Formats: sequence, C-alpha cells, structure tokens
Amino acid sequence: MNYFNGQIKIRIMSQKFQEIINSERPVLIDFFATWCQPCKVQSSVLNSVKENIGEAARIIKVDVDQYPALASQYGVRGVPTLAIFKKGELLWKESGVHDVNTLTQLLQQYI
Repeated sequence: MNYFNGQIKIRIMSQKFQEIINSERPVLIDFFATWCQPCKVQSSVLNSVKENIGEAARIIKVDVDQYPALASQYGVRGVPTLAIFKKGELLWKESGVHDVNTLTQLLQQYI
C-alpha cells in the first residue's frame, strides 16, 4: 500500500514540477539533500536571492532523496545542483554552492 501511495505522490510531484517549470517567469530549482552541509549554505543564499528578485522569479527546492526519479531525469549527479527553467526550457544548470550576486544576476537575465 505504501509503495502505491508513493507512486501517486511521485506522479503528482512530477506533474506539478512540469507545471512549475513551464511558467512564464524564471524558476530556479534547488536540488538538495537534508544531510548535505553545502546545501544548507546554499539554502540561506537562496533566501537572500529571493529577497533581491521578489516575485519576478520563483525558487523551488526539490529533495533528491524524496524524488530521485526527478533528480535523475534532469541529470542531477551531486548536490546542491541548481537549475533555471523558463517556459519549460532548461536555461542553466550547475552543481555546487553559488553566491547571492551570481544567482541574482543569472535570474535577472531571464526575467
């Protein structure tokens, strides 16, 4: 029963993910893991990025341990991995921790 419920959860998350990345405004996806120390650093950076860009772009976090198929689909091999989508198109993807200014400038390019 749990496996079945898990499959539904993954399917719903996958559909929701597609809706999110098909947005007219840019979406920064943070593929992370709860056990990853650099991911925690990146998370605080993303809070500042969100303050800088406001509603002009979205920032979404995806836990790779909860959604491994989603991470695999987008070629996530390490965490943190950040990706920017707009209208369903992958515009940028890179692993590692990135600073506030770099990410703010990247997002502003696609607004």
